[in-house]
Amino acid sequence: MRQHELVTRHGRTATRGSEGHRALYLRWINELWAGEPIARELVSADFVGHWPTRDIHGPDELQALVDDTRRELRELMFVVDVGPFGDGDLMAARWISTGSTKRGPARFTGNDIVRVADGRIVEYWTGATPG
Repeated sequence: MRQHELVTRHGRTATRGSEGHRALYLRWINELWAGEPIARELVSADFVGHWPTRDIHGPDELQALVDDTRRELRELMFVVDVGPFGDGDLMAARWISTGSTKRGPARFTGNDIVRVADGRIVEYWTGATPG
């Protein structure tokens, strides 16, 4: 096993992912969530994002969600804490975000899984907790 690999519980090897998938995810976290209007560049037209309380569809709904989130959490920043790691068409990462609300500072930790096809994110799952 090479240093950048890990063995999954099913005995398959998960790598740090293709460089293209990694670069796509890092643009997602470092550019899109930093406020760049690039959802149409990153996700497919039939993109589905699964948040704990709802699903969103397509790049326009995604961009609106990002913009709304950034209005609620000023100075929103993300740091990738673990990963991203890949297994086939999937990438996973753990992140920490900070920002400020009207009530004061906010901090969240979360996990992302993205599915990539044809160089774009086609599906996304996330979960986050305060703290």
